[in-house]
Amino acid sequence: MRDFFRQQPSATLLAAQLAGILLYPFMKDNDAGRALFSLFGILILGLVIRIVRSKPGVTHVALVVGTPAAVLLLIQAATRSSELLPYSSALEAILYFYVAGLLIAHLVGDPHVTRDDLFGIGATFTLLAWAFAYAFVVCQAIEPGSFIAATEGEHRTWIELLFLSVTTLTSTGLSDVVPVQPFARGLVMVEQLAGVGFVAVLVSRLVALTVVAREHEHHGR
Repeated sequence: MRDFFRQQPSATLLAAQLAGILLYPFMKDNDAGRALFSLFGILILGLVIRIVRSKPGVTHVALVVGTPAAVLLLIQAATRSSELLPYSSALEAILYFYVAGLLIAHLVGDPHVTRDDLFGIGATFTLLAWAFAYAFVVCQAIEPGSFIAATEGEHRTWIELLFLSVTTLTSTGLSDVVPVQPFARGLVMVEQLAGVGFVAVLVSRLVALTVVAREHEHHGR
């Protein structure tokens, strides 16, 4: 199992984030739930930094941003308070966008595709979804009421904002959470463009790999 975690970091991260989607609803808005949410966030941060260390790129940014984010999450877990959530979310958004960019650059530039690279496609998608969800958390902290939903309250929960992020990035448009303030709508539009762009990059990459494979097969005859 340890060898799998070491050799397949993208698969491990993807599995953890998918598990998080199922676990987040059980992390209720109470002291224990907030502490568990923070601890789970630290686990994901560790896996994200592990991804950076296994791919070409500069790891200093990940450590500089990820370390204070982990400290803030530890404080939240110890105090069972969500007051620091916007600050840790801002750092996590920066880190997730950074790592997603590294993964995309690696997928585009590497002529050889490994099994972990295939899992990396899914991990990159979830990283983008999480990054925008954290950006939404910061947005509504700065401007309360940025998002409305069928449920009452001025602030949307994490699972609501993650749901909005995933449905936006996948272009399904099934979310009942709606951005109503101008900056919130701008963030959502940026995510829509990112979703379309990610699919375009992925398709072009697959086409390029197919062409290269056929050329190698032709020259091998």
